[in-house]
Amino acid sequence: MKLNTLTYMAIMLLAALIAGKIVKKLRLPNVTGYLVIGLLIGPHCLNIITNECLNHVSIISEVALGFIAFSIGAEFRIKFLKKIGKTPVVVGITEGLGAVIVVDTIMLICGYDVTFALAMGAIASATAAASTLMIVKQYKSKGPVTQTLLPVVAIDDAVALMAFGISMAVANAIVSKGDVSVGKLLLKPLIELVGGLAFGAVLGVIMAILVHYYTGRGNRLAITVMMIFLCLGISDLAGFSSLLACMMLSLVFVNMSKNSDKIYEPVDRITPPIYMMFFIISGASLDVTVIASVGVVGLIYVVGRIVGKALGSAFGAKVSKAPKEVVKWLGLTLIPQEGVAIGLATSAAKSLPAYGSKIRTIVLCGVVIFELIGPVVTKTVLKKAGEIKA
Repeated sequence: MKLNTLTYMAIMLLAALIAGKIVKKLRLPNVTGYLVIGLLIGPHCLNIITNECLNHVSIISEVALGFIAFSIGAEFRIKFLKKIGKTPVVVGITEGLGAVIVVDTIMLICGYDVTFALAMGAIASATAAASTLMIVKQYKSKGPVTQTLLPVVAIDDAVALMAFGISMAVANAIVSKGDVSVGKLLLKPLIELVGGLAFGAVLGVIMAILVHYYTGRGNRLAITVMMIFLCLGISDLAGFSSLLACMMLSLVFVNMSKNSDKIYEPVDRITPPIYMMFFIISGASLDVTVIASVGVVGLIYVVGRIVGKALGSAFGAKVSKAPKEVVKWLGLTLIPQEGVAIGLATSAAKSLPAYGSKIRTIVLCGVVIFELIGPVVTKTVLKKAGEIKA
């Protein structure tokens, strides 16, 4: 019998609830359980969740990423940033560029094509905001590493998008052999970044005004959902970065409105089911059979990314005179990678069709590994840093 979309969504939530109970017994993060059970019931294993279903529920992933970016934007309160200083900004830049530089360098030394190396290095800079946020919330992690981690993850996406835009502009310039100007190639990523930030800022101002006039909890929640949906929808139509737009929407709003605390609490109450389905869908989309086909280049990508993140993070933390715990542990909390990387891989495949299949396969393989081990490593590191209580 062919099931409809609502039934599939109910199955996803049931699977997430079951996984949550199992991983609690095993003392593992919920995210890991959601991904594993999503993989099991997905099209590449039991096929309970089919490929057709995944196509129909793709909007859930877009909405989840919008709420995640909105939540992360709230971490950029000016008072809070003044308190923690320049560390998150410096580390966010150095850890993102660290992954780019290490992956690019190793691939070039090993003799891979320059355009291919540039694409893989840029994608390596992306980090999974969703997994990180879920772990912090699940374990109520508190301390200098956690305080630095959330803003760093937010900045990381901006760094990843900028690094990707520049890398692909250079790669396309090499491929086109001068047929297209570098200026034109840089215009698209510039519109994506600047347009997303500007549009999100405008919506943040409008949201602060609306929340001032509408005082009911239901109305304010409706305004929040409306603004996130508007941010996602218009960004998609205009070619802006929806992640940066939603993050900037939240950043501007949280610093303008005196009622911001009353907004984020109800949002936190309605998002768990959305996040559950998002991770089930992410798990169901993973194909573990690709791991065997990746080979040496996949190993370079996975190891190079982890080393680059760790070295870049430690360097940035040391330069900005962060606490010793941040220097020692922060890099290992940045292993998870998911939606943004897959999106960048899809974009790179379109720009470099000669390497399209190879890029998608390597990134998908990396996502399988990073998403299965990353949340566990993040939890372990935060525990060792003394920020998750037993």
